[in-house]
Amino acid sequence: MTRIYEVTDRTPDLIAALLSVWESSVRVTHLFLAETEILNIKKYVPEALSAVAHLIVAEDDSGTPVAFMGVDDGSLEMLFISSDERGKGLGRKLMEKAIDEYSVNRLAVNEQNPQAKGFYEHMGFRVYKRSEMDEQGGPYPLLYMKLE
Repeated sequence: MTRIYEVTDRTPDLIAALLSVWESSVRVTHLFLAETEILNIKKYVPEALSAVAHLIVAEDDSGTPVAFMGVDDGSLEMLFISSDERGKGLGRKLMEKAIDEYSVNRLAVNEQNPQAKGFYEHMGFRVYKRSEMDEQGGPYPLLYMKLE
């Protein structure tokens, strides 16, 4: 049984484990990113993990992190699931927790990640706005979604 909890102590070991989850996830979902871009973004992930208001982690039976999400003021800031854990309902469990316990009602997703967009639509979110560039100014359009 997967354990899902909000992290209170963001230790270097935990941040390193979550960085591995992030990279595993990005490599199977963000196929539009070049290797150099993945490595560049990876430099900023530890800071984002440390800064997000609520960091929620899912661990497998051995206590190894296999997924995480970051929530801030009703917005889903990040959701990443290890490639080995995709398609097993963990994303749904995390999103239900985000909506029920953290009042998440909005998020942004890369337009070039149609699986994620479809997942969020399945969870009840709808696109209300689009930007031509991502938040770092890169050429990756973002779709802004709200819970309906």
